[in-house]
Amino acid sequence: MVPVTSASTRTGRRTTAARIGLLLVAAGNLELGIWGVVAPHSFFRTYPGFGHHWVSALGPYNEHLVRDFAAASLGLSVMLAAAAIWFTPRIVLIAGTAFLTATLPHFAYHVTTTESFSTADNTASLAAFVLEMVVVGLAMLTAARGGADDPPEAV
Repeated sequence: MVPVTSASTRTGRRTTAARIGLLLVAAGNLELGIWGVVAPHSFFRTYPGFGHHWVSALGPYNEHLVRDFAAASLGLSVMLAAAAIWFTPRIVLIAGTAFLTATLPHFAYHVTTTESFSTADNTASLAAFVLEMVVVGLAMLTAARGGADDPPEAV
């Protein structure tokens, strides 16, 4: 016999999955942000680690730009974490739109400048972008379709 699940149970599971997805994307941005702010030259030379060098392959070191990118990543992390925690339609849509607005041009750059990396590195880099954008997009859809908590009425 197949157990019957209610619509509210399915919505609850989608909401939980969306919250976890937002927290994972926030954690990834937090890691980038902390690394870039605390050790910008290390981030430049060795990101993403494990013998790969995605940032240094693209040009000379610029501490200011690395720190700016890292600080923006910290800000996105805070916003995505807040969206996961409060998960109201408004905050999820705002955080998701801000994240996608920042990520799409970055992704477009990487799609059009693949000559600096191996096929494996290009595939990994672009797949990470797509995965993050899909996760955030699905969270936005979940919130917009009523899977989010309704905010309290303004007084």
